[in-house]
Amino acid sequence: MSALCSTNSGGGEGAREILVQHLLVKEDDQKLLLELQQKISAGEDLSDLAVEYSICPSKESGGMLGWVRKGQMVPEFEEAAFSAPLNKVVRCKTKFGWHLLQVLSEREESVLQDIQPDELHAKIQDPNFMEEAQLIDVREPDEVAKASLPGFKVLPLRQFGNWGPEISTMFDPQKDTYVMCHHGMRSLQVAKWLQSQGFKKVYNICGGIHEYATKVDPSVPTY
Repeated sequence: MSALCSTNSGGGEGAREILVQHLLVKEDDQKLLLELQQKISAGEDLSDLAVEYSICPSKESGGMLGWVRKGQMVPEFEEAAFSAPLNKVVRCKTKFGWHLLQVLSEREESVLQDIQPDELHAKIQDPNFMEEAQLIDVREPDEVAKASLPGFKVLPLRQFGNWGPEISTMFDPQKDTYVMCHHGMRSLQVAKWLQSQGFKKVYNICGGIHEYATKVDPSVPTY
């Protein structure tokens, strides 16, 4: 993101995430700061000004910092951002300099968690879980032919271009979503992407179907 990020992951279930863009000028460049505020008041777009004037690396994307949650940013920036009205440009000062920031949207914070194969096994014994949960297998068809688990919809990662744009119509972002692959790496990649798309609770199946087969259910073939 940028140096604005802190090392504290922070957050918590039920918290807010906000979509933020900003521009940054040096601490002693208050004249430029005032000029930029006047330009924004006159109707110019903060993102356009960020590209031209900001000293933050985020200028390359129009000052966009993306979705952030409490605990991810330096305290002064966080306080200003999380108290700012939507779409209003506000000013704050941090150790990096002066910022003009704008909150474009907000949403309930999403959750990405790991789930162990034995935990998944216990859950899939419950018919209610199988009816309500969204189960996604991102392996390729030839892999699925060798070993599979019931209830999983196959969305091969190599075919992402086909199903990616339709994901929010195929699945409900409000429901718990579980993602599986062979060893847990491709599924983690997709789980993070689902989280970025607004899915509220996403679970990556640790170790994938291989660990499920070796540690939980030996009737599932390994390959």
